[in-house]
Amino acid sequence: MTLTEIGLLLGVNLLLITGVMSLQWLVAVRIRDVSFIDAVWPLAMLFLALVTWPRTDGDALRSGLLVGLCGLWAVRLGLHLFLRWWAHGEDRRYTDLIGRQTKTGKSWPVVALLFVFLPQGVLAWLTSLPVQLGQVADAPAVGWLGLTGVALFAIGLVFETVGDAQLAAFRRDPSTKGQVLDTGLWRYTRHPNYFGDACVWWGLYLLAAETGPGVASILGPIFLTFTLTKWSGIGITEKSIHSSRPGYADYVRRTSAFIPWPPKRAG
Repeated sequence: MTLTEIGLLLGVNLLLITGVMSLQWLVAVRIRDVSFIDAVWPLAMLFLALVTWPRTDGDALRSGLLVGLCGLWAVRLGLHLFLRWWAHGEDRRYTDLIGRQTKTGKSWPVVALLFVFLPQGVLAWLTSLPVQLGQVADAPAVGWLGLTGVALFAIGLVFETVGDAQLAAFRRDPSTKGQVLDTGLWRYTRHPNYFGDACVWWGLYLLAAETGPGVASILGPIFLTFTLTKWSGIGITEKSIHSSRPGYADYVRRTSAFIPWPPKRAG
């Protein structure tokens, strides 16, 4: 594909995901809750991988791996987040965001569209660049870098899945109410699910980066890692936990924030 054709592909994908998010916005307006957007987010990236697949002529194995692995990640995470939303209802993060904006005179539907759904569509498009651009070129065949990416993806998926399962079990146990989860993967990193998410997308990037167009998709995993570590991930999550769990400050002092590492000894 030429640069013009690649640009057109990405532009159409951006329009498509904007349309999908607009439809989700209509649902949110009807139920007066935007929190399900978290479950839509991974599925939006799978959607972009899928709509790219028939419109490109890249290496069949690479395209199949990119779409298949993205699908495995997206369905697992999307279902997990949907069930969490279904069980717990509105997410305070979104309630606070919309509350702040509506106080300035904006209507609820306008805030939901401009501050939640349209931005999430653009960011899903940006993050998923590896599964879009990685399908463009038909050469070279999948090699050692791509296989390394598949291995990194697998590590990330395990971390994310196990971390989420351990946290869910901890929250279900009434005897742990008010305590801090510091066992299992959570003993080595305060956010094994975020670390796993980053590994998944860096893995998909390595698979895409064996091709020329795929190299340019590095903006996706860079942005995701920044989001998880500096923007809406660790910072927002830990701000709320500090105020609700007295032992969390000690946990922070001894446990790595992101990359798994043996905990520091007391004193």
